[in-house]
Amino acid sequence: MKKIINTPKAPAPIGPYNQAVLVGNTLFISGQIPLNPLSGKLVEGNIKKETLQCMENLNSILEAANMSFEHVVKATIFVKDMNCFSQINEVYGTFFSPETAPARETVEVSNLPKFVNVEISMIAVK
Repeated sequence: MKKIINTPKAPAPIGPYNQAVLVGNTLFISGQIPLNPLSGKLVEGNIKKETLQCMENLNSILEAANMSFEHVVKATIFVKDMNCFSQINEVYGTFFSPETAPARETVEVSNLPKFVNVEISMIAVK
C-alpha cells in the first residue's frame, strides 16, 4: 500500500504528482528544483545556491517521512550544464558522509521544469 508524503516545507507539486510516495519502507521522492517553498520564488543565478535549495527541499520531504539523508540509497541529478558538475558535487557532498553516500547518476539535459539549472530526485529506505 502506498502512502502519499507532502509537506508545506517543500514546494508544492507543479503538476499531477506528489512530493513523495512511501511504499513499505521505501520512499520515492519526486525531483526537486530550486524553488523556495516560503516565497514561491526560484533561487537563480548561482548553481551552488540552486543546489542547496534542492537539497533543503529534499531534506524537508525526508523529514516529513521520518527519514534523513542517511536513508537515501539512490539519487539522480539532472543538470543543464555538465560544466557545473563540480560545484553541484561540492554542495551535494555536504549532505552525505563518504562511507554511506548513496548510488547516483548525474545526467545533462536540455531543459528542466521552469527552465531551472538543476533538479534532484532520491530514493530512500528505512
